[in-house]
Amino acid sequence: MSSADTHDERAGILLVDDMEDNLTALEAVLASLNEPLVRARSGEEAMKALLRRPIALILLDIRMPGMDGFETAAHIKRLTQTRDVPIIFLTGADDDSGYAFRGYATGAADYVTKPFDPWVLRAKVSVFLDLYRKGREVERLRAEIEDLKRRVEQVP
Repeated sequence: MSSADTHDERAGILLVDDMEDNLTALEAVLASLNEPLVRARSGEEAMKALLRRPIALILLDIRMPGMDGFETAAHIKRLTQTRDVPIIFLTGADDDSGYAFRGYATGAADYVTKPFDPWVLRAKVSVFLDLYRKGREVERLRAEIEDLKRRVEQVP
């Protein structure tokens, strides 16, 4: 396995929230998954983090000053290199019920209200991490098949 493969398998989970306490809570809940956790305190920071390293999943707070979660998600979905990264929106339970519809319309894969059940959030994140790993494995196998086809075509 090459170092690039190892790097891809260790894609991070991007945690985006403007509140330090919320980031700390997310880190505590997700620490047992033993995956890299990447913090961002704004939509702008999230965009920079996405371009710096591979990200398997984004947990994105909707209510943030400046670029809110919906706007951040729209930017993420517009970029070729990030459009397929799943987003789980996080928002307070007292927020407008229209947020869920708007979140899914913006490209969210899931929607979780705060305070969230740590077990449920961990389970959801685990499913997306598993899908990410399986997707990387499919890409690797596809590349191997293409390589084998090229070799077979070169045989006299």
